[in-house]
Parts: sequence; C-alpha cells; structure tokens
Amino acid sequence: MTTSEVLSPSVGLSSGEARAIIQKHSKSFSLASLLLGPELRDRASGLYAYCRRADDAVDLVAPRDAARAVLGLRSELSDVYAGKSLTEPVLVEFQRLVFETNLPREYPEALLEGFHDDATDKRYETLFDLYHYCWCVAGSVGAMMCHVLGVRRERAVRHGVHLGMAMQLTNICRDVSEDWERGRLYLPAELVPGLSRHLGERTLPRSYTEACALAVQRLLAEAEVLYASGDAGLPYLSFRSRLAVATARRVYSSIGHRILAGGADVRAGRAVVPDSEKALHVLHATVSSTALSLTTPPFRAVKLEHTVRFPEDVLPF
Repeated sequence: MTTSEVLSPSVGLSSGEARAIIQKHSKSFSLASLLLGPELRDRASGLYAYCRRADDAVDLVAPRDAARAVLGLRSELSDVYAGKSLTEPVLVEFQRLVFETNLPREYPEALLEGFHDDATDKRYETLFDLYHYCWCVAGSVGAMMCHVLGVRRERAVRHGVHLGMAMQLTNICRDVSEDWERGRLYLPAELVPGLSRHLGERTLPRSYTEACALAVQRLLAEAEVLYASGDAGLPYLSFRSRLAVATARRVYSSIGHRILAGGADVRAGRAVVPDSEKALHVLHATVSSTALSLTTPPFRAVKLEHTVRFPEDVLPF
C-alpha cells in the first residue's frame, strides 16, 4: 500500500496554524523552529501540534475524565495508523507525517502511555521509574523528531531520545511547585522520602525544601549527562536541523543552570531565560554548527528501520 492510498484526502493543518500552536505554548521551541527551513519547520510544527493536542486532551479536562481522554487518544492513533480518512486537521497532518517519515507506532504509543501516567496520578518511586516516564513523554518525541528531520545514521535516534529526556528532567526541576499545586509530584520517592504523603496540601511543606533542592540538583546532574549524549548526535543532522536542535538544547540547559544558581530552591518561582541570553545561544549554536559542517560529509538522510525501545536501547546513558 502506498502513501497516497492510505492518506486522507482531508485538509491538514496549515503551516501558519501549526506555527501558531508552537508559538503559543513554547517560546524555546518556537525560536528553534524559526531556524529550520520552511519544509522542516512545517513538519516539526505538525509533530509538535499533535503532541500538544494530546497533552491538552488530558490536562485540560476534569481529573475524573483524564483516563477516558487517553482512551480516546489511543483510538485516534489506531485510526491514524490504519490509514482511515480523518477530518481533524492536526490528526490529518500527523497521519501524513506518519506515512511520509515511516514513523514507528511505538513512539506515539509511548507518548500516550506517559499521558496515562499523568491521568492516573502515578507516583515515581525510583529514578528508573522517572526515566521511563521521561522516555514516554519526551524521549519518544526526540525519536519522532529524528524521523521528521532526517538523520544520516541510525545511532542518532538514541541521542535524540536522550536530548528529549534531558529537557523533560529540566522541565520537572523547573516546575516542582507548579506541579505540586496540580496534585502531581515527579521527584522520585527515593530522593525525597515521605513527601508524597503530603500531596493535596496547598503548598510544599517547608520541611522538605532542602530535600527537594538536593533532588533537583541530582536530576539536573543526570540531565547534563543526557545533554552531552544529545550533543553527540548533532553531527548526524543537516546544518539547519543541527542549528535548531543545538539552540533548543542550549536554551533548555540554561534553565537548569539558572535553577542551580538560585540554590535549586523549588519555591523561587519558574526559571526563565531572557531574550538577550537566547540570542547569545543562537549565536553560539550558529558558530558550533558551522564548525561541525567543516568536518562532516554532505548531509544525506538514511531510512530509519530500527525502533528504539526502553530500557534496552536507552539505558545506561
């Protein structure tokens, strides 16, 4: 069966609509997407739109309806991969990406598994548990992005997975207080024993401030190892993709650096990277990406046939 035989004739998401979604929800990824050429930018924005739509379907409903929302998302995903005719623009665009880029179903399925964990208020006892969650909601996205952008070697996908997980760990460390207010806790129990018993209280108990700071420091140290792996994957990207990914990586890791500079105090408010610093990250990414171009052969994407699986293809870092 060919792509044209399975793709819906319905109208997909326009490039402007896709970019509007990413601009609304993520300044860091919006900046990075601007560095891609028009075709790759539209593809990356289409993938982001699907992930955002799925996330919102779970987060923006009443807690009692969240698990049912995940079931609906899984049903939609089955329709996407069955090549059924679709009408919802985001799904139409995602279906096009699936067949054009040979996107393994295991990746969006992992994404929805992570959203199910959120819907059911899963607790994370160990670092391994948290790594699995990060694989689901972000590592899988890194793998999908490798299919969307194209890479010159299969090994690049593992590096893309690690970069996504690093960003998710950074998000978790940045949003401890915000997540707590929503009744969620991602810090593993082995790092903050007993804290989960207080979930439901309006604010984090002050008696756990130091323990949370130590946990954040540990997770950000883990993130740095993952960021380094992400860096090792940059030579396998085209110049424009490398520039965009390197920029996003530098902006995100700088969030972690700001958290640490503030003593990893989870009560200090959300760490934000100012626009002036983001401009410097773009400049640095441009210089480093250009230097890499001098030592790498002309880009030619390979067909990706291996599906990365957790934990055997992801751990150890």
